[in-house]
Amino acid sequence: MPLTRVHARTAVIAAALITAVVTAAGPASAHVEVEAEGARALDQNVTLTFVAESESATAGITKLEAILPNGITPADVTYDEGPKGWEFATTDRGYAVSGPAITAGQDAEYAVTVRQLPNTKSLAFKTLQSYSDGRVDRWIELEQSDDGGHSDSAAPILELAAAAPGAETVSPSPTTQPTASASAPTSSAPSQPADPTPSQSGAGTAAEDTDDDGMSLALPIGLGVAALALAGGGVWWFRRRNSPSA
Repeated sequence: MPLTRVHARTAVIAAALITAVVTAAGPASAHVEVEAEGARALDQNVTLTFVAESESATAGITKLEAILPNGITPADVTYDEGPKGWEFATTDRGYAVSGPAITAGQDAEYAVTVRQLPNTKSLAFKTLQSYSDGRVDRWIELEQSDDGGHSDSAAPILELAAAAPGAETVSPSPTTQPTASASAPTSSAPSQPADPTPSQSGAGTAAEDTDDDGMSLALPIGLGVAALALAGGGVWWFRRRNSPSA
């Protein structure tokens, strides 16, 4: 076989193989990716960047909803930045960023910060990708394809390095409402009873027995008794003086 014909057949075969590979990889080329450079388990305040590739040439992406993996709650996530006009909102199972449709065919990128990554080897962020024409792409598959590669609908997965030596799980976020024991100041002085005790009530009654000028009632009573005694003694002395025997 002439050498030129061999080269021609080789070129045709190579082109066919390249076309087959590109065709096979086409449907899986569009997906959602998550990145966090150097992320390790138990790292704190980690910024995660998500890139959702567009699969539509006629409709723009309007919303990306992430389902959080175990170990991360919606309260642990804060919004950093995203497409112009998009907003962040928590959901029962994670969060969503949404807003005006971006240009058709353009990828959507946004970033969030996670308070702390859980102690695991990888994190899967299942994502629902919505378009302005009502289309929804579901990047939720965790299993690999039959050939060992990623599924056509694979969820974005973040691989984590082992936790740093001494890294620990942070305590839960403090509550917004302080407890009564924490908010009430401690005093070294003894507390005063709200109502008087029986002995205190008795003391109050004794004070009421005093006249306005501060004189006790016992004094006029004593004077009255003394006056009666003197009067009685005077009558007795007068009768004895006038008696015949005297």
